Amino acid sequence: MPVPEFIVELRSHVGHAQLWLPGVTALVQDDAGRLLLGQRADSGRWALPSGIPDPGEGMAAAIAREVREETGVSVAVEALIAVHTVPPITYPNGDVTAYVDHLFRCRYLDGEAHVADDESLDVGWFAPDELPEPLAKRTPGLLSWAAEHASTGRTYFDPV
Repeated sequence: MPVPEFIVELRSHVGHAQLWLPGVTALVQDDAGRLLLGQRADSGRWALPSGIPDPGEGMAAAIAREVREETGVSVAVEALIAVHTVPPITYPNGDVTAYVDHLFRCRYLDGEAHVADDESLDVGWFAPDELPEPLAKRTPGLLSWAAEHASTGRTYFDPV
């Protein structure tokens, strides 16, 4: 489902006004080091799996659920790579949303990667040096934070 029911309910009260929401994104790697990406139905761009937690749902549980719902892949959430603010996004229907996103490193457990919902046009595994085009605008930055986290263990957060 592209828009969670609780967001639809909120929108019935606030219209297109900006919502401030939590977000989750997954950097999923398999044993060969390939990255799991989905081609977004809304933009045609390739991106890391992501989504919005349900009310009361933990961030790690939310990203494991989102990856499974979007790609058919089960993951183990291993580390928090980054917490950062995504500037406001205006969707084609006029809704405006800003996110505080939580980027997690996840390890592949099982499942065949496939399009599992209507949010993606395609899903696949890609070597880090052979990523498909076009990439979502945020993806290169997220991958950079992931590489830094892998070498230093530090979690990225927005500078003060």
